[in-house]
Amino acid sequence: MPASLKTARRSLLVASAVSLSLSLPLSLSISLTAAPAALAADKPSPDASPSATPPARMSTVGGERLGTPGTQVELGADAPVLPKDLTARSWIVADAESGDVLAAHNAHWRLAPASTLKMLFADTLLPKFGKDEEHKVVPSDLAGIGPGSSMVGIKEDETYTVHDLWLGVFLRSGNDAVRVLSAMNDGIDQTVKDMNAHAEELQALDTNVVSPDGYDAKGQVSSAYDLTLVARSGLQKKDFREYCSTVRAEFPGETKKNKKGKTTRESFEIQNTNRLLTGDTGLDAYQGIAGVKNGNTTNAGSTFTGVAERDGRVLLVTVMNPEKDEYNEVYKETARLFDWGFQAADKVTPVGELVPPKSADTGNGAQQGATASPSASGAPGDKPMAVGASGGSSGMGVALGIAGGVLALVAGGAFLVNRRWPLPELMRRRR
Repeated sequence: MPASLKTARRSLLVASAVSLSLSLPLSLSISLTAAPAALAADKPSPDASPSATPPARMSTVGGERLGTPGTQVELGADAPVLPKDLTARSWIVADAESGDVLAAHNAHWRLAPASTLKMLFADTLLPKFGKDEEHKVVPSDLAGIGPGSSMVGIKEDETYTVHDLWLGVFLRSGNDAVRVLSAMNDGIDQTVKDMNAHAEELQALDTNVVSPDGYDAKGQVSSAYDLTLVARSGLQKKDFREYCSTVRAEFPGETKKNKKGKTTRESFEIQNTNRLLTGDTGLDAYQGIAGVKNGNTTNAGSTFTGVAERDGRVLLVTVMNPEKDEYNEVYKETARLFDWGFQAADKVTPVGELVPPKSADTGNGAQQGATASPSASGAPGDKPMAVGASGGSSGMGVALGIAGGVLALVAGGAFLVNRRWPLPELMRRRR
């Protein structure tokens, strides 16, 4: 069945009563550089390459307006205007709990994701291995790492715990750690297959994985919309939240013999490369930040997905490839979008939504009016919202650490999330 028909079978756009009731009667609807209304798009070919300008026809998963090129926002009378100095090719601001997209710019433009793709890698593989499981690295585990890759410093013939390896992935964006975990998962090819299957499950249909570490590869693409979906799924996993919010940790070094012939293995400190989390290299830590992942490659430029909490509201922001040639620019634009989102959240009408995984379907078959995309932001009953695509440990699919995790059934058979991730707890531990 074509992807467009599959999309049509998925759930209705969420009736977000909370957001709509807060919408002001006097509103300003903005669609900058808008093309004619886009048709519901099939999943593009994996060989598609991003062009210099966004395509006129993009995916409409999450809503018709998200498939329209340009900036999409609907401001109420008292809503602050969007920051004027945004240069990113693509970005999105969404409420992490309701799934409402507050504003977006070329949200479905398929671009190179760089290491933000490691969020999908983690969301796919985290449930498969216990933290204390150990693995001795062999030379083949580290084969094929691209030149110039970010590395945590894994050595052949050394033994690491799964916990060590995930610290390497999240803090140092270590492609060597990704390769070792992929080897534990029956190899790169199997891991790529699993990641693409999980992306399909999450309805991240702009995403095509070629290399699990996000290293530039022909046909490897994602979008600001998809990366935000993936982050939202990952943040329902306790381990994911803990790793992506960790500022610094100790990592095992190389085993050596001292002058007396005694074998020793010291550790060294690693620090998270997320500069909004660490407040590093000329930036202050962003108030309420709790992850998620940054990236930078030649093809992708700088990419970043962040989650932050302020006054009980949790927002997700993804920014891809700012035009300004400055590494900190992706963080600066993310911070400005967070600031805007926290001020504007109750003063805008959503322009779309973050859809649930396919497994969160109501089970009622084809939904009336579902021509653009699935919608809603949760899962039926006590079914976990983030379910991995390919097996795992006994903890698989359990949305750990979500305080008061319940779902309310609302009109039209759509689901609205009433969950709150304990981000203040993460921030207390971080400080």
